[in-house]
Amino acid sequence: MAQGDIDYQVDRRSEPGLIDELLQDANTKVILTRGGYIAVPRGQGDLVDYENVKMRLATLPGGYVSAELKRYPQAVAMFLGSYGGVRGESVIAVDISRVPEPGSTASNTAAQASSESSAGCDMPSAQSSGGKTGAITGVLGTQDYGTVDGALSVPDSAGQGADDAFDESVDLQDSKKPAPKPTLLQQAVTRFDWVDLRGFAPHANAREAGQATSAITLSIWHSRQRFCPTCGAPVETALAGWAQRCSNAADRNRILFPRVEPAVITAIVDGQDRLLLQHNAAWKDERLYSVSAGFVEAGENLEHACRREALEETGIKLGEVRYLGSQPWPFPASLMMAFKAHAITTDVHVDGEETKIARWVTRDEYTAELISGRMAAPGRATIARYMIEEWLGREL
Repeated sequence: MAQGDIDYQVDRRSEPGLIDELLQDANTKVILTRGGYIAVPRGQGDLVDYENVKMRLATLPGGYVSAELKRYPQAVAMFLGSYGGVRGESVIAVDISRVPEPGSTASNTAAQASSESSAGCDMPSAQSSGGKTGAITGVLGTQDYGTVDGALSVPDSAGQGADDAFDESVDLQDSKKPAPKPTLLQQAVTRFDWVDLRGFAPHANAREAGQATSAITLSIWHSRQRFCPTCGAPVETALAGWAQRCSNAADRNRILFPRVEPAVITAIVDGQDRLLLQHNAAWKDERLYSVSAGFVEAGENLEHACRREALEETGIKLGEVRYLGSQPWPFPASLMMAFKAHAITTDVHVDGEETKIARWVTRDEYTAELISGRMAAPGRATIARYMIEEWLGREL
């Protein structure tokens, strides 16, 4: 999930009206997220399970989106950054998880409020916090599950309109009001396909993989955290979508930043250069084997976390631990930090709870296991796969 060459332009995030200004620029690209998913052109969602295919992000015109943000203040706009060069393209992501479905009471109320207050309204109202935080029935009846466990944690009925746009009990045809035409953001739900980051990243270029990663990470955070964790007051979107501001003036309107959960992942090799692979009890695919991984405890350094996880899961003691790289993993908010470690013991004793099986493999043995189908490698978008390839000496 490479970040590419985007310039975050952190110094611009506090500029008043930045989102609205950028949306009026023809060189601004707008991408969409919804319930932890990213929008791609219609038909590309079917390509997720294919090898050697390319996918790209769906985009909308910035000028039209600006008007939609005034209509739907519950949509969250996030300035992801810009690129240099002649075009100087900027990228804005908009999370539409809480845009109400067509015909709902919430939709009609939003449309009425927009028509009454759109003249002279400013962008800050369009950037207020919001986000779907449960597995809900969304616009036009589609279903969304936005995190690794299949659902976001906070229930929300913002997209569950039950009222029709007119009363069907009225017999006179002339007395029926026509259903309002779906707005641009409402139409986006069915006009685009929606895929998760695991499905998109392996098929995208470095730039768009990075854009999707940042957009989904921020949108999930906004969906999950709608109240100040200190005082419980509602929060508002701040710093062009990269932060939140507590609405409690008595608490000095504190600025809140996204939560990041550090985790370590370790490729363990022994004196014969064999790799330790393990199968997690929670994995549904019995063939899937990967390397050791776990969250960092409070007050723990990364190297100790590597050693502790290996000892807890497999009974292996580690010596030298060397840093390899890192990868954001927004399921929902992890940052994976990769290491390669040398084992000073080789007797495997799995814990039987988190780790079901662990075994040492040579390169030839691992290749044979993959060919036979007895083992499966981690997904192409994972740093675990890169770590195995680094040991193996070739791409999988």
